[in-house]
Amino acid sequence: MLSVHQLCVRRGPELVLDQLSFTLQPGSLTALVGPNGAGKSTLLQALEGQLSPASGSITWEGIPLTPALARQQLALMPQRGEIAWAFPITVRALVALGRLAGQRPGCCDVEAALQRVGLVGLAGRRLDQLSGGQQQRALLARTLVQPARLLLLDEPCAAIDPPSRTELLRVMRQLSDAGLTLLVSSHDWGRDLDAYDRVLVLDRQMLADGTPQQVRQALGDLRVGNHCCG
Repeated sequence: MLSVHQLCVRRGPELVLDQLSFTLQPGSLTALVGPNGAGKSTLLQALEGQLSPASGSITWEGIPLTPALARQQLALMPQRGEIAWAFPITVRALVALGRLAGQRPGCCDVEAALQRVGLVGLAGRRLDQLSGGQQQRALLARTLVQPARLLLLDEPCAAIDPPSRTELLRVMRQLSDAGLTLLVSSHDWGRDLDAYDRVLVLDRQMLADGTPQQVRQALGDLRVGNHCCG
């Protein structure tokens, strides 16, 4: 279980996250939603150990989450725009990059991860030959081979078509049903929000935390489109 208590994070003099508190239970699928600039990516980076809190605490099963412990328990799937998709390697090679020397095995080996996300038939294809949805599933497969129990997914449904979002949501639900914990960020609202167990609404501070229905009741209908998976 991951617990965040009164977390504050600064980037230079700017307070980006202010007094956040929440817990993530094993096997849960949680949406982290908020507008661009709300601090979602900053929160994921702080959880992964890339950023140090200005104050507050992050613990894993009651133990302070150090960068070394985060590398053992958490894996971050970056935004698709951060990957050089023109780099001349195959899908299988990209997924294999998730396994670093000396790491203990993840929940899947490379072939099992490809099978889990439905990319076995495309394993030998170059990255630049994939659709946007296939690229996102390849990134998820790379995350699955890491030794993690908590997956942090940064905007995985951005700029992909509705069928690809539906397929990605189906895979994420299967992973949570298998016992992994997923925290999935998005800046959009939409009907897909109901696919999640829980929603955290962030805009530097925590605006709401609960089931999709509870969050809508707390904040009103804030949907701005139908293009989200969070």
